Amino acid sequence: MSERYVLIALSLGSNILLARLLTPEEIGIYSVGLALIGIAQVLRDFGVGNFLIQEKNLTEAHIRTAFGISLAIGGFLFLIVYSAAPFAAQFYNEVRLLQTMQISALNFLTLPFCTISLALLRREMAFNRLVSVTLTAASLTFVATVGLAYAGFGPNSMAIGAVVGNIVTGLGAWLASTSRTLRWPGFSEWRTVLKFGAQSSVASVVTSVAMDINDLVLGKILGFAPVAMMSRAQGLMNLFHRDIMSAIRNVAYPSFAKAHREDQNLEERYISSVTAVTVFAWPFYGFSALFSLEIIRLMFGPQWDEAARLVPVFCLAGAFAATSNLILNAVMAVGRNDLVMNAELLFQPLRAALIIVAAVVFESLLACALAYLIAFVLHTPFLYAVKARCIPNDSKKLLIHLWHSAKVALAALLLPVLLLTHFGFNREQPLSLGWLLAAALMCIASWMGALVFFKHPITEDPMYKNVVRKLPFS
Repeated sequence: MSERYVLIALSLGSNILLARLLTPEEIGIYSVGLALIGIAQVLRDFGVGNFLIQEKNLTEAHIRTAFGISLAIGGFLFLIVYSAAPFAAQFYNEVRLLQTMQISALNFLTLPFCTISLALLRREMAFNRLVSVTLTAASLTFVATVGLAYAGFGPNSMAIGAVVGNIVTGLGAWLASTSRTLRWPGFSEWRTVLKFGAQSSVASVVTSVAMDINDLVLGKILGFAPVAMMSRAQGLMNLFHRDIMSAIRNVAYPSFAKAHREDQNLEERYISSVTAVTVFAWPFYGFSALFSLEIIRLMFGPQWDEAARLVPVFCLAGAFAATSNLILNAVMAVGRNDLVMNAELLFQPLRAALIIVAAVVFESLLACALAYLIAFVLHTPFLYAVKARCIPNDSKKLLIHLWHSAKVALAALLLPVLLLTHFGFNREQPLSLGWLLAAALMCIASWMGALVFFKHPITEDPMYKNVVRKLPFS
């Protein structure tokens, strides 16, 4: 998580500086270039990294084959993007787009060297070394991008900065590995790697296309401003659903794979993980739903107040998703990437269809948000049915543990709810920042007390005990 939020801070700082060093047109040129190679970006990894993490009987032949396939795909995508750059520049009548796209194409040649070393570090769960590599690369990317922008390189500064970051990542990951082996590419296990990679890529492409279609259709039917409102409302949910969960999934996937390789009880590990996630997620979503107007106003300003009424719907969707967010990681960890692919092929088009139908029939943002909620309500039992095909569900134990998290969440939200009964739930003006902070402190204090009072399973976790020992009042 520290890695994730340091990266966000560096990205924010970079954006602030680049907004002053580059013109909107120059930033737009780079953005268009990235959009044009979007599908290639999705295909570039081809699931090779995930294959190396989950493979139970990993051999040197597997690693060399993964490297060989990554190089082949990277080389192919490099040629496609490099060759397409002149046509893109001609289509947009912008000569600067040519060089920017051709520089960006170099990333497809450098990424194979990053993918293999990073995946092996994640397989070893060497996250301390991974953080050092990632933050070093991000810092040098920041310096290179801002420095080149200051020197007058225009949109190419961002393209070159990305290449520098990938080169540093590849070199750093190799130096951080225990073996530091110089490998030649191979193809002896190509059937195994390609089968896994193809399934992983299909799932990624379907997810990416389905999400893009939502925005494209909503923009056409409702207009650009409503799409922005939806984005802001969903963005509050995504603070946990996407930003925090991405950090958790980065650890959960190799952890599940390690448990599978060592023949541990994976269902027990899964239930423990979901219990830990929900005891944080549910109070977060509950508080965000209760104080949506205050949080939206604080983060984005009064012009986005309309998004506040959508936030509770998205937060409820996030609460459902918290109970199943780690299922696909667990399924993939046991090598059943086919189940992941089939699940995404079924769910993602359904989710897109529900939202599009809501937009066409009702022409309402609230209807679209409710369609999103319905999709996630259906998604939860669907994912558990998928999981049951390779990891048997212990539903009784899961529900008992989720009830522990529910009790803690309800206790944490009790005082904030009482506060709102005084001011009114349907208020037109947000509470002051002081009252918002007071409500947040009430929620956190009640949450910490409820963990101990209800003896939530997380209190037995070694990390929790270590944190409590360091508190000044312990």
